[in-house]
Amino acid sequence: MRGRPSGSGIAAAAIILSGFAATVALTWPGYVSYDSALQLLQGRVAHYNTWHPPVMAWMLGVMDAVVPGAGLFVLFDAALLYAAMLALLWLRPKPSWAAPIVALICALSPQFLIYQGNVWKDVLFADAAVAGFASLACAAAYWEHARTRFVSLIIAFALFVLAALARQNGIIVLGVGAVALTIIARGQLTWRDSIPYRAGVLIASILALAGANTALETRGDNGYGRLSQVKALQLYDITGMVAAAPGIKLDWLHKNSPALEELIRSDGVRLYSPVHYDTLAASDLLQKLLVVTPEMRMMHQWLELIVSHPLLYLRVREEIFRWVTLTPDIAQCHPYYVGVSGPPDAMRQLNLNTAPRLQDRMLWNYGARFVGTPVYSHALFGVISLVATIVLFRRRAPADLAMAFMLVSALVFALSFFVISVACDYRYLYYVDLSALVACFYLAASVPAFPYAAPRE
Repeated sequence: MRGRPSGSGIAAAAIILSGFAATVALTWPGYVSYDSALQLLQGRVAHYNTWHPPVMAWMLGVMDAVVPGAGLFVLFDAALLYAAMLALLWLRPKPSWAAPIVALICALSPQFLIYQGNVWKDVLFADAAVAGFASLACAAAYWEHARTRFVSLIIAFALFVLAALARQNGIIVLGVGAVALTIIARGQLTWRDSIPYRAGVLIASILALAGANTALETRGDNGYGRLSQVKALQLYDITGMVAAAPGIKLDWLHKNSPALEELIRSDGVRLYSPVHYDTLAASDLLQKLLVVTPEMRMMHQWLELIVSHPLLYLRVREEIFRWVTLTPDIAQCHPYYVGVSGPPDAMRQLNLNTAPRLQDRMLWNYGARFVGTPVYSHALFGVISLVATIVLFRRRAPADLAMAFMLVSALVFALSFFVISVACDYRYLYYVDLSALVACFYLAASVPAFPYAAPRE
């Protein structure tokens, strides 16, 4: 039996529930930007552009059919995060009084109060990943209770699949989650007995991921948006390398697409920035030529440059990665967003209210107070994650392992942007900051018990 709740546990739970209510009340029916307006419209007509993972458009469409707009989506997103916090609190029958203090800091942070109202795949991905690892922690802590274990594992890997569907590189979370389960199961069972957990859960997750992708593709654009995104990344890298070394040869394009080569050397070099790909969009002709250039032609030129000039490629990529991780000028990296806007045609069809409200102005001013402070520093949260990971791995209680691997997945996710980043938008690494905050709450709840024994019912 868990016994009577402690005063610190009640206080922490009250803060978490109040934070959830405040977030939903202040941001409802959600902050819609250019991309999310298009996704909401695609969800309403049930035809998805694969430039963005289609699962979010599908979810928006399902929820929009119940309550028009993005309100239910915001409610679902916030519920994932705050339910994860409550689940972690549940693991501590008598949490430290540090728990309500850290819970209050989390609830008042822009990452909780403002970002949970943003209708973005980045928020859906981060919330699903955090909730998935919180559920895995519950399974680990209560491993001896079969029903709790199985339900928690099902929820955890369903959320990992959702995270993998929500972001192109989100499959990292599913992979790290599988590794975490392997280690947790190995600590509870013999190697042979742990095989069904390791193999069965992973196979089921992969099948679910493949099945969902296949089903969504039936109403998609046959992958055209995804291919366009790859070509845009390749153009960005090629242009960056030409900007860094103007004399570099583009033999493949010179032979097969001389007009595109010329535009890369002129408009491309003039407009290129390691801060944002969007500057290249200022050249309509460059974008039009990119659209008609065959995918394999761009791929050949991109690979040829990487193979023949690997150090140059790494140098260009390092500068792009520096911007997305360290955000040298946070104002250029869109640290937060409040409001409703989008393409005029889409906004007319969606019939969304774009007029700013009192709470929107309040949250805008609130978010602005933290610009230029460590609150928007990925580097700070990265350091916190590293320290927390070391502490959790040293303690090595089953639930600690789940939370440690959550932080590992966030750091590996961040590293993947060395290859794929095309902008320094703060939201791209939102998962790094959010997971660090949640891990701090988890650690704060057990401050007096170090090390501690895994809880039992």
